[in-house]
Amino acid sequence: MPAAAAKPPPSSLFPYLILLSILLLFLYSSLLSPPTAKTLSFHSTPCNLFLGKWVLQHPSTHKPLYNETCPFQRNAWNCLRNQRPNMVLINSYKWVPEACDLPQIDPVKFLSLMRNKNIGFVGDSLNENFIVSFLCVLRAADSGAKKWKRKGAWRGGYFPKYNVTVAYHRAVLLANYRWQPKQSSVGEEEGVEGVYRVDVDIPAVDWANITKFYDVLIFNTGHWWGFDKFPKDRPLVFYRAGKPINPPLEMMDGLKVVLENMVSLIEKEVPSKTLKFWRLQSPRHFYGGEWNQNGSCLFDKPLQGEQLDLWFDPSNNGVNKEARQLNLLIQEALQGTSIQVLDLTHLSEFRADAHPAIWLGKKDAVAVWGQDCMHWCLPGVPDTWVDILSELIRNSFETRQ
Repeated sequence: MPAAAAKPPPSSLFPYLILLSILLLFLYSSLLSPPTAKTLSFHSTPCNLFLGKWVLQHPSTHKPLYNETCPFQRNAWNCLRNQRPNMVLINSYKWVPEACDLPQIDPVKFLSLMRNKNIGFVGDSLNENFIVSFLCVLRAADSGAKKWKRKGAWRGGYFPKYNVTVAYHRAVLLANYRWQPKQSSVGEEEGVEGVYRVDVDIPAVDWANITKFYDVLIFNTGHWWGFDKFPKDRPLVFYRAGKPINPPLEMMDGLKVVLENMVSLIEKEVPSKTLKFWRLQSPRHFYGGEWNQNGSCLFDKPLQGEQLDLWFDPSNNGVNKEARQLNLLIQEALQGTSIQVLDLTHLSEFRADAHPAIWLGKKDAVAVWGQDCMHWCLPGVPDTWVDILSELIRNSFETRQ
């Protein structure tokens, strides 16, 4: 019977076991380690672009893509031309999300991605503020861009090199509304001059027929839902199916019904392939009073994080509380829909320093309208909105391919 082969002493296996253990530990730890902000793949691991902080950069490393000569500029927001101080500083702050990097839009790459497609904005003047920034940014890739005001658009641009149209349709309530003077069958209450009839189930004519023209749509409403726009002697009266809603709705209840109906209409009428966004409220920064009560925003730096609730939490009953209040109603109406929430409120709350304020381009503008602490200087904060929107659009279209 042959002798059994000699077994190696246990100590000779020990180095191999150590090496194997180290290798397994390395592989396990590499699987658990999260990617860094610079290597985070946005469309494979979605990150929240809406949470972060403003970081001051050197002006040479963070420059706007346009200036006061952009032909799409609106005079009251053209803070460079109106010689608002600190414009270099205002545009030296970069929005840095918590968990990933937000690149500045590359207009050439973006318009190449959007070739033969159209982008539409629908809503009030804050969406107009948004699109003016967008148009000026995109013009950096196509100097032959032309103004475009077809299909009921309030303003817009056509980029012939890429066959792309980007336009804004003014519809401040989204629903159709019109003035009815006192002699009509409604509005006979004492002290009422007349009423604004709001048909909660009918879209404003400015956008009713454009739902199939655009490949991307960005909606908003909110800034006109207040008694400064519709005072009690000229109130909103809500109609459904051509008849007054009874009992009559207060303004915020009317907004809820309008939101429900407009969201339902968008889901029904806008093609499913169309990318749909709803921009939440852009915060105001009136300090010391409303716009018509000497409210001011002559700030030279952004607010700190701990100041935001003092300014905007509705429980503090401040001048600027309406943004968060309206956002709750909007988000409730959007639940369970295909409309993506474009939550630009939080990042904009910091930027009390970036409004036109008293630099409005006309001598008597402040005396007539007060300081503008609602719209934004351009270039300015809406350029960051453009960076975020373009990244979300890019991600959506690339993942479809």
